[in-house]
Amino acid sequence: MLIKITKQTLKIFIKSLIPPIIFFMLNKIRIKKYGWKGEYKTWAQAKNDSTGYDTNTILQAVKESSLKVKNGQAIYERDSVLYDEIHYSWPLLASILLCATKNGKLNVVDFGGSLGSTYFQNKKFLDKINKVDWSVIEQKHFVDTGNEEFEDERLHFYHDFKTCMKEQKNDIILLSSVLQYIEKPYILLDNILQYNFEYIVIDKTPFSLDNEDHIKLQVVSPNIYEACYPSWLFSEKSLIEYFTSNSYTLFEKFSDEDSLHANKNDLFEFNGMVWEKNQ
Repeated sequence: MLIKITKQTLKIFIKSLIPPIIFFMLNKIRIKKYGWKGEYKTWAQAKNDSTGYDTNTILQAVKESSLKVKNGQAIYERDSVLYDEIHYSWPLLASILLCATKNGKLNVVDFGGSLGSTYFQNKKFLDKINKVDWSVIEQKHFVDTGNEEFEDERLHFYHDFKTCMKEQKNDIILLSSVLQYIEKPYILLDNILQYNFEYIVIDKTPFSLDNEDHIKLQVVSPNIYEACYPSWLFSEKSLIEYFTSNSYTLFEKFSDEDSLHANKNDLFEFNGMVWEKNQ
């Protein structure tokens, strides 16, 4: 007589034969597959091991989630993941409101701002400000999608600084979870400084605990989307010296909630900074 064995029964049987410590070790290995890996001498070496940021998979995942937020079907989106409550970056929001209070209006340049994630995250507060212009500078395929699906009288999308700054003011620029993904971040900062922003806000940025610059490969959990790309771990000392030597004062420094997700063995933490232009 044939006995039909289901997959579930077979899994239970095999599991009963394997010591629990083996499952524990397998889970540890699985967890360690994601995060910041390796130690690269050059950006090109890390890029060679990556899938990049410009894949259509990332855009489609972010677009789908962002549209649900825009249309009121979801509360909050970050990196394409939907949440049932908004996770505010209170220091970032305080900086935005400080600038709006001083100037009676708000002109934000959101570099690497996806499809307006930070704009929608803080929209409840932005709606209380009389005049708001929120400009996202992004990759071409994000900008095209932004203009088609998300642009309105306050939210705008641009391919580059030059085009954006022809139409917008330069009160405050946000660099939220973006500086670490730029191959030559200090060249980008040199370009930003020429526009004399009153405030520069850096958020969700990893800083090494040994105060050295490192190049890693960030492997994204497939629960978000399949991707891996180069990432800097910055020397906080070097970044502070850069801004102070370019006529900016550190208004405030803060720890970011992402530090809670960083493994202590990775030897880095996520921090943010608010820089104010010297008068």
